[in-house]
Amino acid sequence: MLAPDALKRTPLYDLHVARGGKMVPFAGYDMPVQYPAGVLKEHLHTRASAGLFDVSHMGQIALRPKSGRVEDAAKALETLVPQDILGIEPLRQRYALFTNDTGGILDDLMVANFGDHLFIVVNAACKAQDEALLRKYLSDTCIIDPLSDRALLALQGPKAESVLATFAPDVAAMTFMDAGPRTLTVNGRALACFVSRSGYTGEDGFEISVPAADATLLATALLDHPDVLPIGLGARDSLRLEAGLCLYGHDIDETTTPVEAALEWSIQKVRRAGGERAGGFPGADVILAQLQTGATRRRVGLKPEGRAPVRENAPLFADSASTAPVGKITSGGFGPSLNAPVAMGYLPKPQTTGAKGVAEQSFAEVRGQRLPLKLAAMPFITNTYKR
Repeated sequence: MLAPDALKRTPLYDLHVARGGKMVPFAGYDMPVQYPAGVLKEHLHTRASAGLFDVSHMGQIALRPKSGRVEDAAKALETLVPQDILGIEPLRQRYALFTNDTGGILDDLMVANFGDHLFIVVNAACKAQDEALLRKYLSDTCIIDPLSDRALLALQGPKAESVLATFAPDVAAMTFMDAGPRTLTVNGRALACFVSRSGYTGEDGFEISVPAADATLLATALLDHPDVLPIGLGARDSLRLEAGLCLYGHDIDETTTPVEAALEWSIQKVRRAGGERAGGFPGADVILAQLQTGATRRRVGLKPEGRAPVRENAPLFADSASTAPVGKITSGGFGPSLNAPVAMGYLPKPQTTGAKGVAEQSFAEVRGQRLPLKLAAMPFITNTYKR
């Protein structure tokens, strides 16, 4: 862990402190884990109204093709990810995965087609590694341009559209995974932003890339709206857990394949066996084989019986008496929207596709006790994305 004085700060640090944010170290940054309202209220407010998150610690990178043709940047990026990047329409974005030679996941990311270049958002903890990966393999064809002078905000919840439309009426016409440059007008000032209709809460919402110098102006204007509360990392985590979304370094990492992680939906047909551009990415032999025959473990949703949450790293057992763990919890906590504990983790299964054969019941060991869990479909809540 870095010493507090070595932590980086986002452009909104002073605003967090002024609003009573409880600051904690996260991925090398000093970030608000919660505000005075508290995690529970922040979580429920996001589901009912609109919450504003500072995600400026994440990496924003422009991938600019030296040829001037965005297709060349897309083809280049396809050598590092199993997704169909060429197929991303202009002003749309797609979820993608950097993979390694054994089929493991190096990071998950968002890739948008901005017409003449690709705009990429990566996880904070993987920023330097991802940038190095892009430089190592794509420097011949692309200019790798980290946008370190930009902040990133997420406005999430059912009232996000009506709030953001007061600054840019045209955002109301956007649908889930639309992305591109937008002008937001704040106090008579035109801010050059990139806006996508996306997020990591399971709610409708927007992610807004804004010049760092304008971040406090925009965040303050959004927070001045009566429907908006500032939301910290605590509620961000419980919201994404209820939505069944992976947290890199916890639910997915270099040892988990996309198929084991139940992320095969993100791999389009064109990159699979028999597809026009099948393979050609790191770990393709492993991943393509698993897409056809399945993996021997699977990330699944789990609901503990009773009220006690089961936390990350708790070992999972096949029954209440066995001594050898068969899996482990990767994310777990209380789901405020469900008023019950929820978790996800990895359990063994026969080598068939999907979740067929995963045991309906397992047991987690918590403080020396075996707590029963039932297999549950994810997401745990109903997603409200605007399609």
